[in-house]
Amino acid sequence: MNIPFLDLKAINLSQQDDIEQAMRRVLHSGWYILGQEVATFEQAFAAYCGTRHAIGVANGLDAIFLLLKAYGVGPGDEVIVPSNTYIATWLAVTHCGATPVPVEPVEGTYNLDPARVAAAITPRTRAIVPVHLYGQAADMDPLMALADQHGLKVIEDAAQAHGARYRGRKVGALGHAAAFSFYPGKNLGALGDGGAITTDDDALAQALRTLRNYGSQKKYHNEIAGYNSRLDELQAAVLSVKLPALDQQNAARAAIAAVYNAQLADVPGLRLPQVAQWAESAWHLYVVRHARRDALAERLAAAGIGTMVHYPLPPHLQPAYAPLGLAEGSLPIAEAIHREVLSLPMGPTMTVAQAAEVAAAVRAAVAGL
Repeated sequence: MNIPFLDLKAINLSQQDDIEQAMRRVLHSGWYILGQEVATFEQAFAAYCGTRHAIGVANGLDAIFLLLKAYGVGPGDEVIVPSNTYIATWLAVTHCGATPVPVEPVEGTYNLDPARVAAAITPRTRAIVPVHLYGQAADMDPLMALADQHGLKVIEDAAQAHGARYRGRKVGALGHAAAFSFYPGKNLGALGDGGAITTDDDALAQALRTLRNYGSQKKYHNEIAGYNSRLDELQAAVLSVKLPALDQQNAARAAIAAVYNAQLADVPGLRLPQVAQWAESAWHLYVVRHARRDALAERLAAAGIGTMVHYPLPPHLQPAYAPLGLAEGSLPIAEAIHREVLSLPMGPTMTVAQAAEVAAAVRAAVAGL
């Protein structure tokens, strides 16, 4: 048995002809930066998310960073972020000169706890960045209510949740704006780096289009000191091919998750993902928890099952954030999560039979610990 954690080659080759045709179209167009391919994808992605605007940028980190800059966040400001997330969410805040303020999650869903967010707001707080972790939307309504109460901006980090829904609404249209990544391993992945911002705010969208392009709306005329962060034509063309298949691929992921849920429900010591009743997960990842995570991963590897850890070390314990002075034990929920989580194979080209094999291997591995 050999089941990889994620078979990117199979995912992309499933649309090989259309992707190659799109790439040839870009090659022969003679236009490679901010052309019709980007404009077409932006329009389609905005329509998919249910927003008026989508602005293509270089990657997901830049998407959050540019939003913070557009909102005027800078030195002396605080931005609330999850304690358990990929470090890019924190880095965007740091790159603005602001301070990331980590808040612990609801342990069942791994997403920001609105009650703890409320307790973390200070006069210096400017924004909240909830991450829709592992593909499940954060509880957005109470976060938006807090933002309204305190005059804050809410930026969705939707890098792992393309197509996920919250109370029937797609992520990307739940906050004041949202940041997406199109890293190849995402549910909607490019063949390289890419990102986008979605929003209904016309003025914000115009500011972002200027910021991403050297601060320029007209070539060689620079209104502000901007950045170079643009989704390129080639990646946009590939994403335009992939977008129409996203919902079907998410449904395939959900079918794999259903097999895991059914066949792993009674495994002693194994905690399965919890999906809130108001959420429809995109199942970017299927993350279990076990006190002997590393030993479990080793046994699965020996059985030919690929796994990954998302993530082995929370941001506050990374050397990059030592200056914050958050010692081990300061964020115990995040630390416990990062010690115990293990991501099982998940992807739209997996079969139900493969999922059953993985489940059987997990059961056997746990029994042998």
